[in-house]
Amino acid sequence: MGRLAGKVAVITGGARGMGEANVRRFVAEGASVHFTDLLADEGETLAAELGPAATFSRADVADASDWGRVVEETERTYGKLDVLVNNAGIVIRHLIEDMSEADYRKVIEINQIGVFLGMKAALPALRQAGGGSIVNISSIAGLVGRPQTVAYAASKFAVRGMTKVAANEFGAANIRVNSVHPGPVLTPMFQSMDQSVRNALTSQVPLGRMACPEEVSDLIVFLASEESTYCSGAEFVIDGGMLAG
Repeated sequence: MGRLAGKVAVITGGARGMGEANVRRFVAEGASVHFTDLLADEGETLAAELGPAATFSRADVADASDWGRVVEETERTYGKLDVLVNNAGIVIRHLIEDMSEADYRKVIEINQIGVFLGMKAALPALRQAGGGSIVNISSIAGLVGRPQTVAYAASKFAVRGMTKVAANEFGAANIRVNSVHPGPVLTPMFQSMDQSVRNALTSQVPLGRMACPEEVSDLIVFLASEESTYCSGAEFVIDGGMLAG
């Protein structure tokens, strides 16, 4: 029996990259997954491939009405909600002096407000299910400051803080909330960076390589499963040792 057998999850940003790896792994571990993304073609293709255990809807995580619809569709399709993985995110890299207000706000809307709206929308369903797990994807950029990441770091530090607040507020309902802080992961977002930036980041990893998305999914499965029932309000770093020195 899979480690997530019988569980129902919502995963955002699930059409490609780390989100896709999460969707595939959750289904393989026995979960039913309703996943969202703005990439409708990729999302529908993945859902068709995975069969009835996975359903997809196009949704904007920065839109509260979309969140209400996503939770409603999940409960209607699978009968409950046990796990929320706030995975959707973007990065726009600029020095502070070169960062436009529009780009800054865009990153905050998706990475930070999207997580807030997701936790708020999922809370009644998780309570109704008798508890569950929320996994918020932050970053090592939510632990240290690096040049050209002012908006991204602001959003990921916020996710780290919101996770701790939610763990305190939701604990009485048996809802665990944790944040995951990956280092460089071989995803389309990472691959979109300049090669010089990618090389510089990878050179700082003691293990000497980027993570595969599936390695991060291993950690997320643990936090979604019954193996982590006393873990809440914590930061789980998965960075190949990058912050160790």
